[in-house]
Parts: sequence; structure tokens; C-alpha cells
Amino acid sequence: MPHHQTRFVTLEDKPDWRALFNGYADFYSVPMDDATADRVWDWLLDPNHVLEGLVVCDEAGAVVGLAHVRACPRPLGGCDVGFLDDMFVDPAARGRGAADALFEALQALASDRGWPALRWITQHFNERGRGFYDRYTGGPSDFIMYQLKQD
Repeated sequence: MPHHQTRFVTLEDKPDWRALFNGYADFYSVPMDDATADRVWDWLLDPNHVLEGLVVCDEAGAVVGLAHVRACPRPLGGCDVGFLDDMFVDPAARGRGAADALFEALQALASDRGWPALRWITQHFNERGRGFYDRYTGGPSDFIMYQLKQD
């Protein structure tokens, strides 16, 4: 299995990050424009914004995946947990350990931050992602997500 390096995004990562972010948006059939992507990029570089970005690089140093994570209050625990908003690995780089490297980095981050849990959602049709997540969790939680949309 090739060796992957995971780190927080830096200013120089924008072109690679944007290509991956576009791929992520395409996977979920969400149109992506420059204004939205630039706003998210600005959040990732802003140390005062809750959203943080990780990238994973292959053995040659190429950025092949991303993860966006943030602290999320858990009132019943009186603590923060981690929330993984987005994760995407370039399809050409899948099956070589990049996603595992991201999850190892996320587990280390949760430990460093004192988050007792890391949570995320995925759509039911994301069979490849769900198979990967099941390896780390043993299966989905017993919660169902609802979304109240505004007109």
C-alpha cells in the first residue's frame, strides 16, 4: 500500500483542492460556481472560521483527496464532537489508501481536540463510501436526518 501524507490545506493547494471540490459537487449533482468555492476556500484558510480542511497527498506529493471538518457542540455531552462535512478522493486514486490516511488523520485530530466522537452523513446511494465507512464504524448510527428547507 503506498504511503500517503495528510495535512491541513495551505494557500498553494487551491487549484488541487478546487478540482477535488468540483468532483465532490459533481458526485452529489450540486452545481458549483466560483463564488461558492471561493467562499469555502476562504473559510478553510481563516483561522477564526470553524471549518478546517485536510488534504491527502500520494507518495509523489500530488493532492488526491480532501476532508472538511469542524467542531460541533453536543449539548447532551457538554462537549464538542467533530463533524465531517465533506470527504472526497479522486476516483483515479481510490483503493490505494488515501481515504484510510484521511480517516487516520481525522481520528488523530479528534483525539487532539478531545472530541469523543466524529460524525458525518452520506446519502444512501453512496455504496462505495458506505462500505468504507462501515469498516470504521460497523455500520450507520440509529439516527435519521431530517432537513427543514426554507422557501
